[in-house]
Amino acid sequence: MSTVMNKPRLVTPNFITEIIDEDLRAGRYSRIVTRFPPEPNGYAHLGHAIASYIDFGIAHDYGGECRLRMDDTNPEAERAEYAEALIADMRWLGWDWGPAVSYASNYFEALYQMAEKLIQKGLAYVDSVPPEEMARLRGTVDKPGTPSPYRDRSVAENLELFRRMRAGEFHNGEHVLRAKIDLSSPNMKLRDPVLYRIVHAEHYRTGKAWCIYPSYDFAQATTDALDGVTHSLCSLEFVDNRAIYDWLMDHLWGEPPLHQTPRPHQYEFGRRSLEYTVVSKRKLRKLVEGGYVRGWDDPRMPTLAGQRRRGVRPEAIRRFAGQVGISRTNRTVDIALLEGAIRDDLNTTAPRVMAVLRPLKVVLTNLAEPRTIALPYWPQDVIQESPDGLVPLPDGRRVLPAEAMRTVTLTPELFIEQDDFAITPPKGFKRLTPGGTVRLKMAGVIRCDRYQTDGAGQVTELLCTLLPEEAKAAGVIHWVSALDAVPAEFRLYDRLFTVPHPEAEAKELEDETETPEDHDFLRFVNPKSLEVVQGYIERSVLREPRDTRYQLERNGYFWQDPIDSKPGALVFNRIVTLKDTWGQSTRQTEEPRVAGSPKASRPKKFESPAPPTPRANLAPEQESMLQSLLAQGIPQAEALVLAREPRLTDFLLLASQSAPISALANWVVNDLAPAIRTGACRVTPAGLVGLVKLLEAGEINTRIAKDVLAEAQESGTDPVEIVRQKGLRQVSDKVALEAIVDRVLAENTDKVAAYRAGKTGLLGFFVGQIMRETQGQANPQLVQELVRQKLV
Repeated sequence: MSTVMNKPRLVTPNFITEIIDEDLRAGRYSRIVTRFPPEPNGYAHLGHAIASYIDFGIAHDYGGECRLRMDDTNPEAERAEYAEALIADMRWLGWDWGPAVSYASNYFEALYQMAEKLIQKGLAYVDSVPPEEMARLRGTVDKPGTPSPYRDRSVAENLELFRRMRAGEFHNGEHVLRAKIDLSSPNMKLRDPVLYRIVHAEHYRTGKAWCIYPSYDFAQATTDALDGVTHSLCSLEFVDNRAIYDWLMDHLWGEPPLHQTPRPHQYEFGRRSLEYTVVSKRKLRKLVEGGYVRGWDDPRMPTLAGQRRRGVRPEAIRRFAGQVGISRTNRTVDIALLEGAIRDDLNTTAPRVMAVLRPLKVVLTNLAEPRTIALPYWPQDVIQESPDGLVPLPDGRRVLPAEAMRTVTLTPELFIEQDDFAITPPKGFKRLTPGGTVRLKMAGVIRCDRYQTDGAGQVTELLCTLLPEEAKAAGVIHWVSALDAVPAEFRLYDRLFTVPHPEAEAKELEDETETPEDHDFLRFVNPKSLEVVQGYIERSVLREPRDTRYQLERNGYFWQDPIDSKPGALVFNRIVTLKDTWGQSTRQTEEPRVAGSPKASRPKKFESPAPPTPRANLAPEQESMLQSLLAQGIPQAEALVLAREPRLTDFLLLASQSAPISALANWVVNDLAPAIRTGACRVTPAGLVGLVKLLEAGEINTRIAKDVLAEAQESGTDPVEIVRQKGLRQVSDKVALEAIVDRVLAENTDKVAAYRAGKTGLLGFFVGQIMRETQGQANPQLVQELVRQKLV
């Protein structure tokens, strides 16, 4: 039976919802309970927003509950400030977790009793070897662990030592409590993991009541069970930790205090990274402490506090998180998807007003008296989209379009943007020129008769004539009255980094001639991420609520900075530009080699982003299709092709009925398009969907998928059947891959030595050799992980 409530879904169907549907059908659970468990050691960021959307969204869709639980088991890094900020951010996003926030620290006594129970069962022991020795005794990926000399302590001795640990009789690191599982397990996580460690530090909630604290693995499984969680969702990095989770539940669930709670199970989804930013708390701290930004709530930061101060609404963050979706693989998300979600949200909520950011004075020589002009807050297309025919005023009231007006004053002196005048205009310039005409928005046509310059040759003033209404003009520009407008500071925020993947780019630039600082991600901080200009804005904004978001005509979406903006000293933050001005990539140029240097290093200098690809000649229906595709996460280059070619779009839309459209578009445009255009495509939409689902599930990799798709097109055989017949499943067997990794490293000892000496760019060489050995069938992420482990 269907268990999803009769209300709009937040989370699109995916492999996790399929598991939940089956659990409910089988009667394993009567109600779904999820949890979002951030650690209060920093501020929430966009990654937390995506993860919380999944946790709270799935609970919403199934009429269940989601717990907000602070994972506060590390007193040395956690603070009340961070916990309070996390709670505020989650509340700002609109999530509901019931009457109270849950804390792992609430359960410290119950967790301690469970640990004692494991000792009594002979499943845990107090180990007293130093940390370095413990790490050595664990073994390696190709060598089993060695038992600690303390592994066979008696139950009585372990209980006594553990209770003395709690009583504070020992120093940090002197003892730990370990689970007794399997020292020969190929999963290193199961080689007697640490359950408790000694930490003499004051906890922000429990003070000095405890000096032993549970590990992440022990606390997650047990607090999930205590919270009544049914489906514990986490990112893919914890896939190996699931074995500990299940082991703990095998031995603790069903007994007090867990005997009346549902047994939770852990499921992993792919992590979502975001272009042009970093979300590591350590790296965010470097940005703050290094003065690259003005604090954790700097509007350039990916923290939710920063996004909130920038002016982004929670509705936009939720829209973005919903578009990102869920899959089994890690992915990097184009930041244009976030910016598009913000624009879509503001387009119908932000009234239009005029502001001039870089003023150029204009004198209307023939205007004797000021004129009052009524201007609408909303363009006609937004008004037409209103379902009830009413449109909002800045104060939140909804009125008829004829009432949604404000007044401006056309005075003899006014300001226009400096860029709206050119002495020597470029080709196609449709603004003001000497002797040329232009229309002031809703105020009439003017002609530039003369201009004045300063000693440096900069234009300082235009002398113009206001022409009759029937006069023709090349274009339309915005303006504000020099006498009636309000001075304001405008902060033009942009992307924080000049490259999409600053951390990856930094690693790529590593060279033995460089110091670590030379290839640090900070070298890619965008020096133009904040530009401050002084201009003018319509006086009407003084009458409206301070938190009103505006679309400033032709300049972007803005709102008043909630901290720095004061009466008489207005400060406006740019939330987002009107269009994507970055395009799909940035231009890169190589710096010349320094004469006499022992070896050319590879530092790169990044210029300003190139302008976006033009979208000329799109019909209205094509533009509509383009916007729809972009909103669903399809990159602009692919979306443009699809918007122009109905055959490709029809094929894609048929396929998207059974799989996420964003996962299919690349294959349609780049692999199947020639055959679809000529009507010779032998791969059906269903066939493509089957192949992509294998890829999403991690059963094949991209290379296998491309080869199979080409063969399917040639033979007409279903792609999934080709995978089955040829046994083309992706190789993810650690043991089998380790043998190949060992052989490749043994055959390239000189390169191994060079890597260990600092030339870490050789990682790609080793991975490439192993992929060739396996004919492209190895799991590339697992290969990279194994190579890194072996080369440590």
